[in-house]
Amino acid sequence: MMNDAVTVTLRDCSRRFNEHVALHPLDLTIQAGETLVLLGPSGCGKTTTLRIISGLEKSDDQGQVWFDDRNVTDLPIERRNVGMVFQNYALFPNLNVAQNVAYGLKVQGIPRIEREARVTEMLALVDLTHLAHRSIDKLSGGQKQRVALARALAARPKVLLFDEPLAALDARLRERLRLEIGTLLKKLAITAVYVTHDQQEAMALGDRIAVMEQGKLVQLDTPQAIYQRPASRFVADFVGAINCIDVDRHGFPRRFCRPEDVLLAEDRRYNQHGFVIGSTFWARPNAY
Repeated sequence: MMNDAVTVTLRDCSRRFNEHVALHPLDLTIQAGETLVLLGPSGCGKTTTLRIISGLEKSDDQGQVWFDDRNVTDLPIERRNVGMVFQNYALFPNLNVAQNVAYGLKVQGIPRIEREARVTEMLALVDLTHLAHRSIDKLSGGQKQRVALARALAARPKVLLFDEPLAALDARLRERLRLEIGTLLKKLAITAVYVTHDQQEAMALGDRIAVMEQGKLVQLDTPQAIYQRPASRFVADFVGAINCIDVDRHGFPRRFCRPEDVLLAEDRRYNQHGFVIGSTFWARPNAY
């Protein structure tokens, strides 16, 4: 169904806006078929990186973007064959669901019969066949996001880019769509870059996670490695809760533990002890 996945390579890419450095020089390779999550707080450079990959932003100086052995640095977004899914959906309110999915194909000049076949295929993929003729303003937030995803996939992009697509949704719906997107990306085996500030999304979706801080890439690894072996105090604090037992002179924890490492026990054999000074009831939301 999808084109062969490509490897995306950034070489010395950077971006400055007046006196503000949004992205320090960055070298990054996204392997063909993997989902790379760009994780970090607002203003850390993750969206700037995504926009450079897409062609919506151009790197300063000599930065280059490659798709396999093809230099796409000077190509605009419409010639890079990328699909984008935004937080605000970017759907056309005057078109119904099927027409929104077909819009980009129509602009590309895809013949009507092929266009209709692709729309049918994409709506089935995101479980929206029954809503093909529904108006956009009659959809829920989750349904709108699935329309946006179907539209992005209909053009059979080489690279799929997500810019915080779930940030505007409530927690229950966000968790459900996160599972759906993760399943879909594994099924398609497409090269994908996913921007988020939510570490749960990053852990659930990323084959690898690139943690960013103040325009710099500070750690790139698997979700498990980043959680268990954070490269800095920033990463340790940002990815999950952490309890520092001892820190070095730079403030980085020499010894730390995660909440799941703490036991409630009266056994005096343990060499570290603590006191419960407060508690909060927490029920994990059900995805369905």
